[in-house]
Amino acid sequence: MNVPKKVEIIEVGPRDGLQNEANFIPTEDKISLINALNKTGIKRMEATSFVHPTYVPQMKDAKEVLEGIVQAPYIQYMALVPNKRGFDRAIEQGVRAVSLVVGASNSFNLKNVKMTREESIRKLEDVILKAKAEDVFVRYNIATAFWCPFEGIMDSSLVLEIAKRIDRLGVDEIVFCDTIGRANPKQVYSLLKDMMEMQPAAMITAHFHDTYGLAQANIIAALQAGVTRFDASIGGLGGCPFAPGAAGNVATEDVVFMMNELGIETGIDLESLQSCLGLIRKISNRDLMSHYNMILENSCV
Repeated sequence: MNVPKKVEIIEVGPRDGLQNEANFIPTEDKISLINALNKTGIKRMEATSFVHPTYVPQMKDAKEVLEGIVQAPYIQYMALVPNKRGFDRAIEQGVRAVSLVVGASNSFNLKNVKMTREESIRKLEDVILKAKAEDVFVRYNIATAFWCPFEGIMDSSLVLEIAKRIDRLGVDEIVFCDTIGRANPKQVYSLLKDMMEMQPAAMITAHFHDTYGLAQANIIAALQAGVTRFDASIGGLGGCPFAPGAAGNVATEDVVFMMNELGIETGIDLESLQSCLGLIRKISNRDLMSHYNMILENSCV
């Protein structure tokens, strides 16, 4: 099997992982989780988001979280921003890397941000221009890149056109998101192989949810297509408030364990992730969607 020697795992638990929790997670617990993740070897993570608290109340303490965490100089802390106002708020808090999102599905985008896909793309162009002028890293997520809960399977040619358009805007990273965890390895390989063959200027990252247990298989397919960057969420937490049926993200510890088994370097220490799992048990009311956690409990490692 043709696999790379090294991959990058981007931790999205503190933002994408926690945003869908029904009960508000205390700010101090969010801070404790990020500080624990600091010690695992992770080099990039989504720390919070500057969205309106009416729509995502779990992230209403973004300012307090960023002020409370220990910001390691070797870690890139990203914040999701929905618009120019969110961008300005993030910059006021010292954020130097922002995460944007547009839905490949028009229906999903309307549910998510109350705008059509085209309206979102145009509005976010202004955010990108402002970010580039201020030397801020821009990560651009294409949500529902494979399947949509309202429209079904997405047209890959449409998704690739969106990606090419975004790449021309000079973003630093483009993330292909399987928002509802419905993608399969064949679909993933085909789309991402086509994208990589276009030789984009932006880094390409894949983001999988594990709704149907295919996230790790999809990661292997993405590896075969040439992708070496993957989002993951500690404890398999996650979901999307605007995508019915979306389950948690692929678990960070599962991805790191799999990469270790394949002889692929991640730079992340599995033992250090165990302390983070303990924190997740404390702050979450849901069962962990982690296969590695089950291995630990059965003392097989």
